Amino acid sequence: MQKVQLYIEGQRVDMFDDISVTITDTIKDVRDISKVFTEYSQTLSIPASKPNNKIFKHFYNNDIQNGFDARIRVPANIELNSIPFKNGYIKLEGVDLKNNTAHTYRITFFGNTISLKNLLGDDLLSSLSWLDNFSTEQDGTDLLWNPAFVEKYLTTSEYGKFVDGIRYPNAIQIPLITHTQRLYYDSNTTTDEANTGDLHWHGGGGQHIHGVKWNELKYALRLSVIIKAIEEKYGLNFSNDFFKGGDSSFDNLYMWLHRTKGKVTSGEQLESSTYSVNDFTDYTLYNGSFMENSILTLNDGYYFSNQVLQLSLTVNSTYSSVPYSVVVFRDGVNVYNASNIIGSTINVSVPVSNNSSYTIQITSNQTIGFDRAIWNYSYFNSDINSFVSENYTSSSFTIPVSINFNITQQIPKMKVLDFLTSLFKMFNLVAYVEGSEMVVKTLDEFYDNPSAGSPYDITKYVDVNSSQVNSALPFREVVYTYKGLGTFLAKQHEQLFNKDWGKEEYKGSDGLILSSGIFKSEIPFEHMKFERLIDLNTSALTDIQWGFCVDDNQDSYIGNPLIFYMTRKTLTTGGTISFVDDVDGNNEAQDHKEISSYYVPSNSDFQATQEEDRQSLNFSAEKDEWDLVTTRNVLFNNYHKNYISNVFDESNRLKKISAYLPLRILYKYTLADRFVYSGKSYKINSIETDFYTGKSEIELINDYVNIPIDFEAPTVPTNLQEVQGSVTSTSFSITWTASTDNVGVVGYNIDLNQGDIILAAGNVTTYEVTGLSQGTTYTVRVSAFDASGNESNLSSSITVTTNQ
Repeated sequence: MQKVQLYIEGQRVDMFDDISVTITDTIKDVRDISKVFTEYSQTLSIPASKPNNKIFKHFYNNDIQNGFDARIRVPANIELNSIPFKNGYIKLEGVDLKNNTAHTYRITFFGNTISLKNLLGDDLLSSLSWLDNFSTEQDGTDLLWNPAFVEKYLTTSEYGKFVDGIRYPNAIQIPLITHTQRLYYDSNTTTDEANTGDLHWHGGGGQHIHGVKWNELKYALRLSVIIKAIEEKYGLNFSNDFFKGGDSSFDNLYMWLHRTKGKVTSGEQLESSTYSVNDFTDYTLYNGSFMENSILTLNDGYYFSNQVLQLSLTVNSTYSSVPYSVVVFRDGVNVYNASNIIGSTINVSVPVSNNSSYTIQITSNQTIGFDRAIWNYSYFNSDINSFVSENYTSSSFTIPVSINFNITQQIPKMKVLDFLTSLFKMFNLVAYVEGSEMVVKTLDEFYDNPSAGSPYDITKYVDVNSSQVNSALPFREVVYTYKGLGTFLAKQHEQLFNKDWGKEEYKGSDGLILSSGIFKSEIPFEHMKFERLIDLNTSALTDIQWGFCVDDNQDSYIGNPLIFYMTRKTLTTGGTISFVDDVDGNNEAQDHKEISSYYVPSNSDFQATQEEDRQSLNFSAEKDEWDLVTTRNVLFNNYHKNYISNVFDESNRLKKISAYLPLRILYKYTLADRFVYSGKSYKINSIETDFYTGKSEIELINDYVNIPIDFEAPTVPTNLQEVQGSVTSTSFSITWTASTDNVGVVGYNIDLNQGDIILAAGNVTTYEVTGLSQGTTYTVRVSAFDASGNESNLSSSITVTTNQ
């Protein structure tokens, strides 16, 4: 029987003497391969003692103010024989009463990683306010959705931004994905038709004004930036493995910021641009008023009467027919407004209030220009017995049709937890807590990095009277696919080939139809099929690939959040793109320009320099849209197949055994380690340990590596002695000469008082024994053990007495 002790927020908890604490540990269960977060939990009962009542603030008494909040999980840790064993959280489930008196608290202990679900809750990606660092450019300019910004982020890759001293290159870019417009390429200029989606560039006007319209395109955001935003909001620290390891298979993934069907909107019924007039020359000072930072302030009017404040706006003649609206704010409150104005506004009166500040805001749903704005403040000054007129004139200004593009307002609607879970399922990731980090690795990488003590030979600890051998195969078929397959070309693929785009249906290599159910992993991302355009005039492939976000009726489509890879492509002369940078109120193309580079959306990572390293977002082998050759560098093959194919192997078994594992294994094993049983190596499917009885129920799956059984124990440690000057009232240090072993010593056991206390040390020859009682004599002996569990005899003993 082991001594189990629980601490809640550092406070020791009273426990029943015969309490049974059982913890189940698993990283990936063959019977539930959808599970993505390692977790363990145990519900137990503890007495309603004075210390425990203090910890839980007499929870049973609902009259107590600011009592214990049972909705929240609080940090806790378990010690095993006074040595730290598991960290996690507890949640108070309730209190049992006897004779109307608190008797027992019911609590649940959770492992660290399960707290992720509690931490993230139902929060949406739009709640990640840190993302709005990218709603402005490096110089503080607002990120806008207008022709100039769209062209810039579609064609160039210079727009990295520093946040808290860290540079985030290409965090925001624009891919060639349209929300409604059908694109094509036809180099025969004699058949040009204005306002079409023909991307071939011709410098003429009239019928040659065609191409991709600027308002068809939207921004996209790197997934690694979303991961950083999650860290910032929730205080997480993901390890430098998958999410932050620099691997372009994840690092080059983007999410399209496609919140609503069709073009970007600001949420208003009509799209419009709002402009705060800030073109006045600062700093002008009058007796009755002053202008600073384009804000007009009226001074104290103690000597003033007959005060009049007037505003004039002179529209540039080019925009004389464009409607607009005006709002004047006084100290942030609307005191004047007019809408649907055509032409100039001359000397409109605005209510006067001294010691107040005024600003002007103009809104229009079309581009409009003004020659000037004029403030005129007039009043009679009794102090000088004269009328005074004070004027402020702005420079000319133009208000383009644009929308402030706020990332959190435009990011697709998706829960943070669903976002993370989807990535875990796509790339077969596992997560566990190690110190202050949440370690995230692929399952293959996890199993490739066992602890230094692995493998552990558990043969001698197994209860041979209790074991089972079951089939490891829980399914006859495993299906991996995306929930979002509704875009035009993806639907067309399904209709042509009678198979969902990118879907993997794995039934094992032998083709047998086996009993059991079907496991389906459906990722709630949109999976678009892209198209590399062919020149309709020459039938030659172009260097242009695009995405078409419409349904099979070619109507604008919202779907699920779309993720993809993105790479900048430079085009050669004669193969450039026609970019429509001006449309009228009917969305008819008015002007166009030539662009010679753009961001290519794709399902393959073209940032990888070698073709064989180009990860595909398909689960199954499909023809790559760019190369038009079948690629097998897909998600299933690279991240799932090793594990799943082993599960489907006809020789695989799920072995269930009972064992009494020694503390040196319980303290140190990880789920990446192998257990050796009767000469065969196994991966750990799960371990359930009852620390009251010391019994572990272990599920093992084949590892297919035969390892010779090592029965030879290490030599006995020699020359055990006390380290001079090390004795205190609660501790002392000892040293000894190292043992030897035919394979290798992995650690030592320190025996105090003939087994009253056994401490596990690493492969060291000096050890400090702490936590002792003062003025007490201890008999000390040491033994050595190897990785197979063979242990030497105990060394000769010494006695050490702690100080009073």
